Amino acid sequence: MGSKAVSHVCLVLREFLVNALLFFFQWATLRIERGAKEKNHHLYKPYSNAIIAKEPTSLEQEINEIRRSGSNRDLDSAPEFEMSDIFYFARRGVESIMDDEVTKRFSAEELESWNLLTRSNNNFHYISLRLTVLWGLGLLIRYGFLLPLRVTLAFTGVGLLVFLTCVIGLLPNGRMKNYLSEKVHLMCYRICVRALTAIITYHDSENKPKNGGLCVANHTSPIDVIILASDGCYAMVGQIHGGLMGVIQRSMVKACPHIWFERSEVKDRHLVAKRLSDHIEDKTKLPILIFPEGTCINNTSVMMFKKGSFEIGATVYPVAIKYDPRFGDAFWNSSKFGMVNYLLCMMSSWAIVCSVWYLPPMSREEGEDAVQFANRVKAAIARQGGLVDLLWDGGLKRGKVKDTFKEEQQKLYSKMLVGTQEDPDGVKFIVHS
Repeated sequence: MGSKAVSHVCLVLREFLVNALLFFFQWATLRIERGAKEKNHHLYKPYSNAIIAKEPTSLEQEINEIRRSGSNRDLDSAPEFEMSDIFYFARRGVESIMDDEVTKRFSAEELESWNLLTRSNNNFHYISLRLTVLWGLGLLIRYGFLLPLRVTLAFTGVGLLVFLTCVIGLLPNGRMKNYLSEKVHLMCYRICVRALTAIITYHDSENKPKNGGLCVANHTSPIDVIILASDGCYAMVGQIHGGLMGVIQRSMVKACPHIWFERSEVKDRHLVAKRLSDHIEDKTKLPILIFPEGTCINNTSVMMFKKGSFEIGATVYPVAIKYDPRFGDAFWNSSKFGMVNYLLCMMSSWAIVCSVWYLPPMSREEGEDAVQFANRVKAAIARQGGLVDLLWDGGLKRGKVKDTFKEEQQKLYSKMLVGTQEDPDGVKFIVHS
């Protein structure tokens, strides 16, 4: 009864904190807008969706529209190249330079209102004494009180995790080792959650991943692991890192069979796939946690899921994670911030507020290949989390666009000009006129 009362009090306090912060954010934004209006200042307004309004039309429809407005030729006549077609490709190129749907997923989400964090405010000008005092008070609270407390908790959680997992790693494999490993991981992750002042709402816990299953989730930040692992134990799969993350990974694998791999080694991928299959076949082992996007996205969308983890025939437990960016930006831009700098940014924010949805388990259907299965799971996660479902590969964050994407546009255009016919067996082939 005592623990329930404490939990209820904590819940009420967290709700009060969130509502109080939202009130101050709204008040600060209204003050900025009023002050800018009085001084005739132009306010920067972020575009939540896109700069350019685009209708969902096909290449053929758009080119025909251009031809219709600039040519007297009958559109029903035999298709052929027209100089006006160039305008379509030129326009699409300029649109992509100004506002494409991929690269903006690799930078922090812009906010509609100011959350009293300097790094999130684009309107750097003096408005009023009250607003300045409020910002200064918030700075004092975050850096003078919350940050030292959070850093202490973080050092405690990470230190205990590294030390205790190394000690447990000395024990022989068996029930006792597995039991202690689970308890230590849960305890340390929950301490780390407190270090971030994470306010997490878990939905549909009856769908939580079971042993021998595969848990897949959208990926925003390394703290995704802490968010999920504070509510249950997982064996993790991921890329080998250096620095602080590397130290944690090497200690964790001593107590639990996590699977770490080097992305650049192709041979290693086959080994990873085999280790995944072996792990899944053992129903006594913890569910595997994996992020199929392979990179961090800014929590506005879900990008292409790599098919490898969907080829092993395991029951998939989808999980959708949605952060509230008004209290702190959880996205990790690894090309801009190192792990320690990123964690300091997180711990100097107001809080990490997020919702986690455990979706019903999904299995590969008859006649469905791994890519189709991955896309179906991705669509379910995007729909539940209110995220944009994109087919683009998150690898574009660091790599060049593959020639196949360019060739696809060329094929669509040539198909429109040349046309296609279908033989009696249903095989399409191009007919040259």
